[in-house]
Amino acid sequence: MIPLRDNAHSDHFPLITVTIIALNTLLFMYEVSLGEAGMNELVYIFGLVPIYYSEYHVSWMGYLPFITSTFLHGSWMHLIGNMWVLWLFGDNVEDKMGKLRFVGFYLLCGLLASATHFLLNLHSEIPVVGASGAVAGVMGAYFLMFRKASVLTFIPPFFLISVPAWIFLGFWALSQLYGGAAGLLSTGAEQSIAFWAHIGGFAAGMLLYSFFLRPGQPNYPGQSPRPSV
Repeated sequence: MIPLRDNAHSDHFPLITVTIIALNTLLFMYEVSLGEAGMNELVYIFGLVPIYYSEYHVSWMGYLPFITSTFLHGSWMHLIGNMWVLWLFGDNVEDKMGKLRFVGFYLLCGLLASATHFLLNLHSEIPVVGASGAVAGVMGAYFLMFRKASVLTFIPPFFLISVPAWIFLGFWALSQLYGGAAGLLSTGAEQSIAFWAHIGGFAAGMLLYSFFLRPGQPNYPGQSPRPSV
């Protein structure tokens, strides 16, 4: 299923969402400019390689990949897919949080997504890159905040339907959980998709979004704002 647009309205221009998209795009263009060898070297330095932390001693600076990995991508399709989903759902979440709170929320979700992947892949030597864990956090927040919205969805090869947001995002989350569980049960090669990073990010977004809402924002659409304390 390919999401095309949602029907949730935003009151403010999504400056942070656009900035994150621009930053990721510029960084990937820099990656490509390095050539294949240079790109691989960059990914092993700033991507998240779990075995570095489970079997080797690293300085505190060595933990930066838990964040820097979320700003790198492995291909144009990887970048476009993540940034498209961020564009669709990020504007509404940013609108309810405000710019600075949204920055903190996005980075924290990315960090927790990386930590989840690490904890479930302790001895992996494969570097993980991509904004999908942080973007999944945005999706988790949207799942609860805009559950009454709908998402115009293309189902290849011919179907174009409007799907309730909670169904679209819920199905996506379940598919990631299935993929992650299958990976844990498999004794074969490591998965090329960091399903557990997606799951960790989505769960973080659901659990944490209410702490980042602007004052006066209701927890859910249609609810009254929480009283000040």
